[in-house]
Amino acid sequence: MRISGTTILCLRYKNSVAIGGDGQVTFNDTIMKSKAVKIRTIYNDSILAGFAGAAADALALFERFEGKIEEFSGNLPRAAVELAKDWRTDKYLQKLEALLAVADREHSLLIAGTGEVVEPDDGILAIGSGGSYALAAARALLSQKPKMSVEEIVEKALKIAADICIYTNDNISVEVIK
Repeated sequence: MRISGTTILCLRYKNSVAIGGDGQVTFNDTIMKSKAVKIRTIYNDSILAGFAGAAADALALFERFEGKIEEFSGNLPRAAVELAKDWRTDKYLQKLEALLAVADREHSLLIAGTGEVVEPDDGILAIGSGGSYALAAARALLSQKPKMSVEEIVEKALKIAADICIYTNDNISVEVIK
């Protein structure tokens, strides 16, 4: 039995970056919570982070990531690489089942437990059970050259994902760095 949180979308658009997430937390195939907030701003509101996966694992990783950000004075790539190295080599962290999506003004990164730190080519990053749907929706919206803000695109893409993925709902939270 697992408690999981899902669907995070990060988007860079028009000199801004946003991370949004749905509010659903599931326990196996049961919705346990519908208004969870899975995104955070840290380091004087200069870094955004979202997490997906097993809820307790994701929160534990988020705390570790915050520590790394403080340790490396807000240097996002360095903190991400150091967390990934710890995650891969630490016996406790190796058992955690979650993903982190993090971003600042210059970088958007996926941090995974197998040691990966990935920066997408197109500025769009999505994780969680509805991540593929949110990613596709964001790309489709962007292909139309919208006059929407980055926040509006993230919210719309997540709502589209919520219409498709049973583990994603439409209680959307979005944080933006402009």
